[in-house]
Amino acid sequence: MSEARTGTEQFVDASTQPETRGIEVIGDAERHGRARDLFFVWAAPGVSILNFTIGATLILLGLEIWQAVAVILAASLLWVFPGAIAASGPAAGTSGSVITRAMYGIVGNKLFVAFVGWFIGAVFLSLTWLASSFMGADLLRRVGLDDPVWVPIGVTIVVSAVTILVAIFGHGLILRIYPAMAIVLFVIFVLVAAFVLPTVDWGYHPQEPLSGAGLWSAVSIGFTILASTPLSFINSPDIARYLPRSTKPTHIAAATALGGAVPFIVFTIVGVLLATGLKASAFDAGIDRALFDLLPVWMGPLLVVGVIVNTIALNAMTTYSSSMALQAIGFRLRRIPAAIIVGLVGTALTIYLVLSSSLLEAANLLLQFLVIVSGPAMAIYVVDVVRRRNVYDGVDLFDDRRGGRFWYTGGWSIPGITALLLGGLITALCLSTDVWAGPIAQALGFIDLSVPLGMAVAALAYALLNRIPAFDGDAALSAPVAGKEGRL
Repeated sequence: MSEARTGTEQFVDASTQPETRGIEVIGDAERHGRARDLFFVWAAPGVSILNFTIGATLILLGLEIWQAVAVILAASLLWVFPGAIAASGPAAGTSGSVITRAMYGIVGNKLFVAFVGWFIGAVFLSLTWLASSFMGADLLRRVGLDDPVWVPIGVTIVVSAVTILVAIFGHGLILRIYPAMAIVLFVIFVLVAAFVLPTVDWGYHPQEPLSGAGLWSAVSIGFTILASTPLSFINSPDIARYLPRSTKPTHIAAATALGGAVPFIVFTIVGVLLATGLKASAFDAGIDRALFDLLPVWMGPLLVVGVIVNTIALNAMTTYSSSMALQAIGFRLRRIPAAIIVGLVGTALTIYLVLSSSLLEAANLLLQFLVIVSGPAMAIYVVDVVRRRNVYDGVDLFDDRRGGRFWYTGGWSIPGITALLLGGLITALCLSTDVWAGPIAQALGFIDLSVPLGMAVAALAYALLNRIPAFDGDAALSAPVAGKEGRL
């Protein structure tokens, strides 16, 4: 039996001291909070310059304004998925990286968390730190500090250090400061939007309007880039896990989904509008520099502050979850040292990207490839929540003995692993990027159906394979023994 659930150490979830609890099961007496608190927790990371960048990409793809807005609204519906799985956190009282043992088995989950958890964590740590590094360096360049190497590296290190500190203090501090961060960010980015609006070309039309397969290719590629954001938040149970067990799952889902979707919609649309008034040379220089040129001098530093605050909000949450993923893999680390390790790895990758790419190039490429793992994984998680009626026994999830409830076949869940591989394969075959176009995408005229087809295949395979008794998938569907949930 894993030590993580049987320890007697007392944990405190407070904003004034580092959180020492990691993946340990949270007893009913320690639960607190309300579902609506999650709205601002998810809104703070969503008020991001990355949304501006992605919105501008839709114009670069050749879409008209109304077409780009339609794609954004369609992609925003995918926030339902992180909302749906968030409710499993309070049900099990532990991290999502432990709950996925129910989907992949005790051994199989280690591989899943090591690859998916670390891949998604590293991508978003580096991608968002990259944004703050570029913008911070650009601001310092304007005041005379223009070293192309050490200035962005210095900005990255400072922002990373603050981010890791927030992750070390953990859940209590996140709940306490994220509402204030969300309000500050909203005010800053609304001010930015106010200066962007006068430059908008409301009658904008592409020089060569798209139609037929070309139009659907642009729409589908844009949708895939946008979809990668909500589908990547498979860590939503981690933030919700302290809520009382009696909290309604629908309230948890609504607060999480709306908190992510509202800023996603608003500021991605602003990014679309921003792009209509920019020349091609502005895109070559970078969206961050284009924004600086549009704003009055006093507004530039305020924008940089907003970008940095947003970066800290998103990456502190990512580092927090990734530290528990390290524990779930089996590393015998306390959560705080694990968070430091995660932060150092993300910092190193960011420095590499700072020196080798632009924000726009890095964002588009990484976000498209991200869906190969995030889309199928999210689909499987949602199917599992539905088929179990959101009933998870946190104690049994830590039973790593042979013959345990989630040992399955040699420690592997055949339905979960098979569905993940099939979904990932279909996603890759349907993906259409600048460096890779799958054969299915090519056959369809470079129309990218990677997200809907990859998720559909993963969900269907997982649901059907779990109906085969030989895989013992139904063994985990029995209700937990009364009274077990509270044991630590």
